[in-house]
Amino acid sequence: MKTFKNSIKLVLMVTFMALALVACGSDDDDDKADNGDPTMNIVETAVADGRFTTLVAALEAAELDDDLAGDGPFTVFAPTDDAFALLGDTVDELLQPENKDTLIDILTFHVYSGDVRAADVAALSGTAATMLNNKDLRIDVIDSSVILSFDGDREAMVIITDILATNGVIHVIDVVLNPADATQDIVDTAVANGNFTTLVQAVTAAELVDALKGEGPLTVFAPTDDAFALLGDAVAELLKPENKTDLIDLLLYHVYEGSVLAADAIALDGMTVDMFNGAGMSIDVDGGKVVLNLAGTRPATVEITNVLCSNGTIHVIDAVLNTEDAP
Repeated sequence: MKTFKNSIKLVLMVTFMALALVACGSDDDDDKADNGDPTMNIVETAVADGRFTTLVAALEAAELDDDLAGDGPFTVFAPTDDAFALLGDTVDELLQPENKDTLIDILTFHVYSGDVRAADVAALSGTAATMLNNKDLRIDVIDSSVILSFDGDREAMVIITDILATNGVIHVIDVVLNPADATQDIVDTAVANGNFTTLVQAVTAAELVDALKGEGPLTVFAPTDDAFALLGDAVAELLKPENKTDLIDLLLYHVYEGSVLAADAIALDGMTVDMFNGAGMSIDVDGGKVVLNLAGTRPATVEITNVLCSNGTIHVIDAVLNTEDAP
């Protein structure tokens, strides 16, 4: 695609070599790929990996797959299938031919020109770089984690670095970088996603829908359906009208009044914050991930960060927080 190739030529390669990608937990081998001398290009590598099926489908729909299979070199921030799943039905819409231009804009926001490895990084926290769609992306390093942000408060975290290809390198990120504004509020985002049916049911039973659709900003630590399933029959009990007060207290223990993105949470390592129900919640960084109420009976790990909504942010957690664990 000529437009894509011409854009690549216009990108300041020197800038990106200077803005070498910061290692995500650079001393942790678990966060680095080790594929030796590569034999496949970026597209072939993504296909063979198995975690990027949606990204590959998007590249094909946008007719960018041939370009990223070209000489390069390129640096690609690759969202996983789980990251794309957070967009819900939006993915299917983006893959429609009439939305091709929007899809190209999103995908080229994930590509640098040049081969930028984690080991090349200097002290560049706070520097902005221009992506192939001519929009700026900020790089910050917080407690050895690389945070990519744009529009001041939209973020992705680099979770795996240096998957090598013959024509560049892939770094794995936990959310899709969408330069467009978020249009759905927290409740609508949870409904569209499909992994929060129990949470939505609980919010409805507690009559908190309007509150969570309000202006905000709010930060919601959202347990998945699998997380609620771990409670067994206790979920059905909580949903009964006579237990509405307890349900409200539980749900508001997952809500923070204000904006807390991944970088903010990492910076709060070892601290306690007051949740919407007035109870405290501890935040710790353990094994490179944010853990809530680490010392409690039911600690929750943040598995996916920065699901951006029009009135706040959702972080996905793997357990339902226990209000009795409040420090």
